[in-house]
Amino acid sequence: MALAVLQGVRKTYRMGDEDVHALDGVDLTLERDELAAILGPSGSGKSTLMHILGFMDQPTAGRILFEGEDVSHLPPDRRAWYRSHRVGFVFQSFNLLPRLTVVENVALPLLYREDAGGEAAREARAREALDRVGMGHRLGHRPTELSGGERQRVAIARAIVGRPSLILADEPTGNLDTRNIDRVLALLAELRREGIAVLLVTHDLAVAEHASRVITMRAGRIQEDRRR
Repeated sequence: MALAVLQGVRKTYRMGDEDVHALDGVDLTLERDELAAILGPSGSGKSTLMHILGFMDQPTAGRILFEGEDVSHLPPDRRAWYRSHRVGFVFQSFNLLPRLTVVENVALPLLYREDAGGEAAREARAREALDRVGMGHRLGHRPTELSGGERQRVAIARAIVGRPSLILADEPTGNLDTRNIDRVLALLAELRREGIAVLLVTHDLAVAEHASRVITMRAGRIQEDRRR
């Protein structure tokens, strides 16, 4: 069974007297074990597609199946459940809280999980996630004491601590040098091999070529869908 299936998905915004079609009839099937990159210019619909797949927004029309369930139009509390249980997010700007330690940042999403246990259990899971990305030696440091590549690895640990089925990575290499770009992409590829689907939004064709599938968007539609 595919992880996510989008059928004729549209997203329309009202801007003054005009309707803007951010997504204009998108059909897409995302498998559980693939690393897919989405390319396209600004305004092509990349971010809107990611927001909908991440349960941060809902389509205006169309149907979405996630793990076999129709999630096209969910109430806010149910969307919040999917965000905290089934999806992990990685951002270009890391979005780490500077006053918290590395382990505290990674454990933070588990505060919203009813099945995560107490503080000790949450910290244990955060340590496990940090070990997986090679940051187990930096538990007590704060984000300002880390390099850009280290901060992004911490952000990936935070994304996987909830054991999601989908990772959404929005320009995760945008603030990194070449060496750290390669390291982050290798981590994402490793997650894919473990059965976690990864959807990577990027403007960089060289980054997209690390993916098993490259989806090009333009004007709210999928222009090309190429498996490598």
